[in-house]
Amino acid sequence: MFQIRMFKDADIEPLAEGVLETLERAGILFQNEEILNALEAAGAKVDHAAQKAYFPRRMVLDFVDGLRKETAAVKTDEQPRFQAPAHSVLSTQVAQFYHDYAKKERHPGNSRDFISLIKFGDALHREEGMGHALLLTDVPPIMEPLEAALLLAEYAHNPGPAFAWNVSQVDHLREMGRIIGIDEWFTWGSICIAHPFRFDKDVADKFARRVKEGVPTGITAMPIAGVSTPVTIEGFVAVSSAEHFAAWIAARALNPKVGLGGNMWGATMDMKSGQVSYSAYDSMIYAFACVEFIRRWSGLSIPVGGGEYCDAREPGLYAALEKAYKALTIAAFSGVHPQVGEGMVEDGKTISPVQLLLDRELSIGLRQYEKSFDPGADNIGMESILEVGQGIKSTFLQSDHTLEHYRECLWLPQIFDRSGWNGFEFETQVLDRAQEKVDALIASYRKPEGREDKIAAMREVVDRARKRLVK
Repeated sequence: MFQIRMFKDADIEPLAEGVLETLERAGILFQNEEILNALEAAGAKVDHAAQKAYFPRRMVLDFVDGLRKETAAVKTDEQPRFQAPAHSVLSTQVAQFYHDYAKKERHPGNSRDFISLIKFGDALHREEGMGHALLLTDVPPIMEPLEAALLLAEYAHNPGPAFAWNVSQVDHLREMGRIIGIDEWFTWGSICIAHPFRFDKDVADKFARRVKEGVPTGITAMPIAGVSTPVTIEGFVAVSSAEHFAAWIAARALNPKVGLGGNMWGATMDMKSGQVSYSAYDSMIYAFACVEFIRRWSGLSIPVGGGEYCDAREPGLYAALEKAYKALTIAAFSGVHPQVGEGMVEDGKTISPVQLLLDRELSIGLRQYEKSFDPGADNIGMESILEVGQGIKSTFLQSDHTLEHYRECLWLPQIFDRSGWNGFEFETQVLDRAQEKVDALIASYRKPEGREDKIAAMREVVDRARKRLVK
């Protein structure tokens, strides 16, 4: 039986004490004076010289009481239906490396690789759009989102937004969006702080502007037990939860009406190799414990990070199934099924078109679990049942009823082989089939037409930004 609850009721109060003491005594670094001023006005003790805020116990308890009232108003007793995750697509992954299966090589992402990914994604899932999937290491870092946006506008029929990691990029991306005719054509992406307790300047500046503009806000926490938190689950919960609550209190100090969110990724380190894992058995229990405590103490629910971050180093069936197992485990402990994956390996560092196709077929397979039912005569198939009888002269495999319904009833992957893993030669055949489809999709790609004037105007924005931002 799956463990719906990990903590006893009696465990919540001492964990809460750990959070309260952490926030009051350790404090949080915010390298943004506006945040510090807002927190000070809200009752925090602020050391402006050290750029640190300390949260008095009563301040935190009052905030948690307020969250309980907010979340109590939206609770429902309705029994939820299973919701399969969205199809695996190329969106805002921003992987650092590109894996080229055809050449059997992995290298830092660049503009050429990103163009290939855009063509592939555009041909595979045009309706779902194509996003900022790869980091361009061949351009200045501060210009990278603008250059990525320019390539998306030029090559994607349905261009998704670029990831703005620095506030100085936002207004330029908005201007480019107005030119191409898409409002708010950028994504704030994740707020990833430096653990423990550090909102460094780039993150703090982005956090402040995002909150003031009313965008629901929280942190994407990725702490490592025994490295950036205590190694015990209890210590991990105290430190990681304190970071979430500090972010939420700061957000409401800046904008009392802003929505709150975030997510949790727990990691552990292999003490032999130093390798960090976000998918090992011990890794995930830290994240499950943290989100359960936050939910039970404050009423606010945040998700556990999905199946994408797996330990596999190479694309293949192992990586796809490792992601699927992680996603199913998260669903078992949280009740919400996260996405299986979006083509990445190496804990999100590397993206592979071949892996995306394998992940996508698994995500399509999960649609089987959210089927609705219609016990009408056609679906029950009584005529076929009576015709087959005891199965002595025929089987349902031979019936017209099976012929008419099998495509809608069965999972029919095109690349993934349902016969099970049968050795390395077998897996090579699967990967080769995936690469053939990648090549065919890229070959079928046709570039959008009629945007030449808009692209030229967007290039002017990029050139102007380069003069301002590149020192």
